[in-house]
Amino acid sequence: MREIMLVFTAILICSNAFVVHGAYLDPQCAPGRDTVTHLFEWKWTDIKAECERFLGPYGFCAVQVKNHICVHNHLATYNIITRSGNEQQFRDMVTACNKAGVRIYVDAVINHMTGSYSGHGTGGSSFDGNGCRFPGVPYGPNDCNGHDNCHTGDISIHNYGNPDEVRNCRLVGLADLRLSSDYVRGKIADYFNKLIGFGVAGFRVDAAKHMWPGDLENVFGRLQNLRSDVFGSGKKPFIYQEVIDMGGEPITMKEYFGTGRVTNFKYGVELANIFLRHSNQAKWLSNFGEGWSMPPTNDAVVFLSNHDNQRGHGGGGAPITFRDPKQLKIATAFMLAHPYGFPRVMSSYDWTPNWQNGDDHNNWQGPPHNGDMSIKDVTINSDMSCNNGWICEHRWRQTYNMVAFRNVVGGTPLQNWHAFGDYQIAFSRGNKGFIAIVGDGSHLNVNAQTGLPSGTYCDVISGNYENGACTGNKIHVDGNGNAHLDIDGNSDDPVIAIHIGAKVGSPKKVTA
Repeated sequence: MREIMLVFTAILICSNAFVVHGAYLDPQCAPGRDTVTHLFEWKWTDIKAECERFLGPYGFCAVQVKNHICVHNHLATYNIITRSGNEQQFRDMVTACNKAGVRIYVDAVINHMTGSYSGHGTGGSSFDGNGCRFPGVPYGPNDCNGHDNCHTGDISIHNYGNPDEVRNCRLVGLADLRLSSDYVRGKIADYFNKLIGFGVAGFRVDAAKHMWPGDLENVFGRLQNLRSDVFGSGKKPFIYQEVIDMGGEPITMKEYFGTGRVTNFKYGVELANIFLRHSNQAKWLSNFGEGWSMPPTNDAVVFLSNHDNQRGHGGGGAPITFRDPKQLKIATAFMLAHPYGFPRVMSSYDWTPNWQNGDDHNNWQGPPHNGDMSIKDVTINSDMSCNNGWICEHRWRQTYNMVAFRNVVGGTPLQNWHAFGDYQIAFSRGNKGFIAIVGDGSHLNVNAQTGLPSGTYCDVISGNYENGACTGNKIHVDGNGNAHLDIDGNSDDPVIAIHIGAKVGSPKKVTA
């Protein structure tokens, strides 16, 4: 009997571990949607409008937003009042976006608070970062790590080869919360649960590698289920954790698989190496993802750049950004066509570079703002692009049409791989979509197997499928699934993408 009980207990432990591992992996997208965009520093009223007028109709799954009260972009309390808006505006945004089929993921800072200075946050809360006094939470000196568990002289991180130091000491001087404390864990969980009650679907956890996985597991284990009226019963929040793992450090992405997905920084850097032609070649992308020693596809959030590394911050490598628009459109098309990972599209604002000694001294410049420092409205031009200093890469035709491509081909395997040259590739997603890319200045002129049913398709890179007709190029697929590809690598858009949701004579699809 004892042996039977031991076996039974072991089964329960393994079963519970499996449940924990899978609990936070589902992005909770509305059916047929599979891409998140980060509307960096947008006001909540503008995000609400964007969900209703664009993100919902064009098939986006979710928006990553920031909602914490801050000073110098660092946390002062968990109250919801920032330059982006107040609590009621935040709630209105969440409700409207969910109604439009677009989920909200909050960019949550829970590792640290402000730096070693004092003052008042954007909502008026006072703070003393050096003394770990944040009455708006409230947190006091016992709620931050100190000399008892951080053994550097200034209680800051100096050696990233020491996991204890990375997780117990201050990141760039920021007051480091004591997540081993039951009180601190409870305050963080309360903050998350408040947002879940508003209808938030998930969280991007900032600086996760600076927290012990066991502490995160404890916090996440306190979270309520998502709202059943929006998501259905028994659904857990989606969690993706910022773990910058470029190799060479003891802390790895793998340590955090049990508490959600991880941000795969290697993904964007490898694609930048190829499409900016730093190293590697596109012809080797046939097994991109797990075949390149990256995390399993269901554990990864993938992206080309984020708000940090597009500015050279955070140690996340040198990515492709909006400053290389042609290469960014090519790489985005590949990312959204390829089945690996859950993709996030960056939507940026511009700043004026000020280069000194190889560094851009303006890369900390905040969002477009008025004279009183309030954030400028996101204004939309007649061609659907943005104005007022907002880049809005998510509104580029080459992006939003590939979001629809990804939705339509969801669940199909990568097939019909072609490598016509070092930077000339093509592949299908089952029998639902096909893409061809010329990543250099060469010319591709071939016949290729697409895997698609016969018919005439709209190339969704050069134009749209509107009112039953193509506004861009047409691609004809014959009865054997073959099509003629003619792509000039020197053109602005050296990519062809076709799918069954943009087949002439069929209903237009932006979701599966």
